[in-house]
Parts: sequence; C-alpha cells; structure tokens
Amino acid sequence: MGVQENGNKYRRMDAAGNEEDNSLTQSPEQEEGFDKSGSTRKYVLACAFFASLNSVLLGYDVGVMSGAIIFIKEDLKITEVQQEVLVGILSIISLFGSLAGGKTSDVLGRKWTIALAAIVFQAGAAIMTLAPSFAVLIIGRLLAGVGIGFGVMIAPLYIAEISPSIARGSLTSFPEIFINLGILLGYVSNYAFSRLPAHINWRIMLGVGILPSVFIALALFVIPESPRWLVMQGRIDEARFVLSKTNESVKEVEERLAEIQVAAGSANAEKNEEKAVWREIINPSPAVRRMLITGCGIQCFQQITGIDATVYYSPTIFKGAGIKGNNELLAATVAVGFTKTIFILIAIILIDKVGRKPLLYVSTIGMTICLLSLSLSLTFLGNGQLGIALAILSVCGNVAFFSVGIGPVCWVLSSEIFPLRLRAQASALGAVGSRVSSGAIAMSFLSVSHAITVGGTFFVFSLISALSVAFVYKCVPETKGKSLEQIEMLFQDEGEWPVGEVELGDIERLVQNR
Repeated sequence: MGVQENGNKYRRMDAAGNEEDNSLTQSPEQEEGFDKSGSTRKYVLACAFFASLNSVLLGYDVGVMSGAIIFIKEDLKITEVQQEVLVGILSIISLFGSLAGGKTSDVLGRKWTIALAAIVFQAGAAIMTLAPSFAVLIIGRLLAGVGIGFGVMIAPLYIAEISPSIARGSLTSFPEIFINLGILLGYVSNYAFSRLPAHINWRIMLGVGILPSVFIALALFVIPESPRWLVMQGRIDEARFVLSKTNESVKEVEERLAEIQVAAGSANAEKNEEKAVWREIINPSPAVRRMLITGCGIQCFQQITGIDATVYYSPTIFKGAGIKGNNELLAATVAVGFTKTIFILIAIILIDKVGRKPLLYVSTIGMTICLLSLSLSLTFLGNGQLGIALAILSVCGNVAFFSVGIGPVCWVLSSEIFPLRLRAQASALGAVGSRVSSGAIAMSFLSVSHAITVGGTFFVFSLISALSVAFVYKCVPETKGKSLEQIEMLFQDEGEWPVGEVELGDIERLVQNR
C-alpha cells in the first residue's frame, strides 16, 4: 500500500502498517537538497566572511591606535586632552555613519552600503597616514569614523538576512571575529614597527589598515544582495535566486520566501510615508518598546563595561601595574589580542548550540569578577611581580569573557530581534548607542583615571558589569533556532518581558561544552 505525499515521494507500508525504506523514491527537492548541502554551506560561509571584512578595519584601528598614540604624542607634541579626543572621536563620529547607514541600506541595498563603508574608511585612513599635523589627523579620523559607523551596523544586518535560521547565530558573529582579528593585527603592527623612528612608525602602523580594501573590492563580486531587501524592492525572482543559493531545498526556499513576503508586506504598506518607520520608533508600541530596550540596552552595556578602555589604553593599564618600556608594554598587549581572538572563536562554536542567554550570563558574570580583580590589583598590589601578573591575567580574563559572550551576542541579538520594517533603522539606532558609549568611555578614561585612579575606574566598570547581569536576566529573550519572524512574536505578549527559554539545564550544557 502506498500513500502519496508532496511531490513524487511515496511512503510504502507493509501488511503490518510499518513504513518501508524509500530512499530510492525521494523527491527532486530532497535529492537537490542532499546534493547541494555542502556547496550551500560554503556559499553562505563565504558571504558571511566577505561581508565581515569591514570589521577588520574597525578592529585594526582600535588595536593600532593603542600603540600608535604613544608615538603620535611624541612626534606631534599633542596634549593629553588631544590624545583623548583623537582616540575617542572616532566612536562618537561613527554615530553619523550608523544613523545614515539605516536609510542608505534601504535605498542602495545592503551590499553597496558595505562598499560605501569601505571607501569612506579608506579615505580617512589615507589622510591619517599622511597627516602633517593634529588638525589634519583629526579630519582623517572623522572620515574613518563615518566609515566605521556604516560598517558596524550593516555587516551583522546583512548576514542575519542572508543566513539560514540554524546557523544565523554563529554566522552573525563573524563581524565580531573580524573585529578581534583586526585588534590582534593592530597590536602586532604596533610591536613590529615600534622600533622605527617616532615620526615614521605610527604612519606605517596606520597605513597598513588600508590593505583590507583590496579584499573588500573582491568581495563585491562574490556576495549577493540580501533577499529581504530584494523582496522589499519587489524583485521577487532575484530574491528567490539568492535564497536558492543559501538554502538546501526548493521547499525551504519557497517557505522562506513566503515568510519574507509576509513580513515585507507590512513594511511596504508604510513605504508611502517617508517618516513612518522613525515615527514608530519614536512612539513605539509596547512590543517595539521592549525590542528597543533589549537591542539598544545590550549595545550600550557592551561598551560601558569598559572594553574599549581596556583595549585602547592597555599600555597605560600595564604601565600602572609596573611594566616599563614601550616594547614590553606593546608585547603585553599582543597577549591580550591573542586571548580576545581565541575566545571569540569559542563563542562561534557555542552560540548556536547552547544559545545566546547562557553565553551572556557566563560573559557578564566573568567580566564582573575580572574587572574587580583588576581594580584590586592596581589599587593594592603596587608594582611588584604579583601585581603585574594579576593585572595581565585580569585584563586577559576580561577580554576573554567579553569575547565569549556579550561581544558577539550583542550584534546577533540587535540584528535579529527587530521586525523587517524597522530592522535597518533600529539596528542603526542600537549601533549609535554602542558608538556613543564607546566614545564617551574612550574620551574620558584618562581624565577619570587621574581623578579616582585607574584602579578606581575599573571598580566602577565592575559595578556596571554587575548591572548588566540583571539586565540580561530581565530583558533578553532566547532566540536560538528561531526564524526572524518567530523572534518578532516573542515580544508581542503585552503582559510580560520575553525572558526566553533559558533553564538551569542550558547553563549545565554550556559548562559541559566548555
């Protein structure tokens, strides 16, 4: 007896009603999915890889400036206030790129916004490399900041929209991997060129950051446009073609296309009103308000716990712990860069297995402990060997816990929790919160440290990190394995926050996996 299902597949039953093997009667869709699963994974991986290259630029700038500023200060004779402005202004000015990025990505598309981000950043990097004075250096820094603003909001957004649900978490974390790789390359560049004359070495350090533009140009010939953006433009056939390259079966392609069209319907229905999206963000419904608090809140906590202060000013921190000499200081920062990069790779392995929320718990609790330890070592242990060892261990531990949780998960959450009609602008708003927080920390760290000591500053960071644990518990849902459209429904309950599905078993599985 045979019962016909969808397509040409038959389920054959024996006399007892048991299902027989029908591996030779699979549908064309299943056979195609089986044959192309390997190539589909490779294609999606390549798209995520190339879309994340802009993040190398951000990471490299953060890492290289921590060492270059030592020699810029010596060569251009800048004051400490000018030093703070030079370091922090990039994050502040990047908010303009992030704000413009939402609209730009809706007009030009996600792919060409990635290209625009690279062009603007490279122009700024070239000006900084050749700058004869502090004023020109700031002009280049402003341009680089705008480019970074575009880049930090568009890369995770693009990857989230092109990735299948089962792998979206790990793939959307790629930008964070590349940021960490860029930071490590910046630290290595500092150490490699530090022995050159002071009027040359910092220019070479900054100039090396221009090189990724070659690979970004090649990326534009590889990556497709986002299928969700194509649907919003009414280019359904093109969207179907892209989905056919990123999903493993015809059935899955049609299901995903139908979901996107339903989600895009409400977005396109409001397209005639130019300010409809921002009006909804400014005057949100309860569900959208929860999304904004979650998305923007996690972005701000990522920065106000002091990660950029740790990375930008790690030579200052280690000098306060008792390490002498520029070469020794820069060598210690390389260890921080390696630690940060290694642990982001661990996060990518775990994020789609154990979920977002368990990683956030481990990350924020671990950061709180390490920040407190760093504060105590700088305050009470002086310049002895024990103090130096504990300071290095605490800084490495802080960046490790950051990279295994709130670093990558922050970008994953902010790119997947918003509905399609709001996603670009809301993601841009979250990136603005991140950049403003980063700039405020970077531009005030030296002044605050003079007022309450470096140890006291990191004690404040540890208190903020403790607050982030409570924020994760109250406001962050678990989104593992859910489609973007299903995640939107998590926030629709009028009665309570979507605290998610995390149980003690999730934490236990995380510990076992580690």
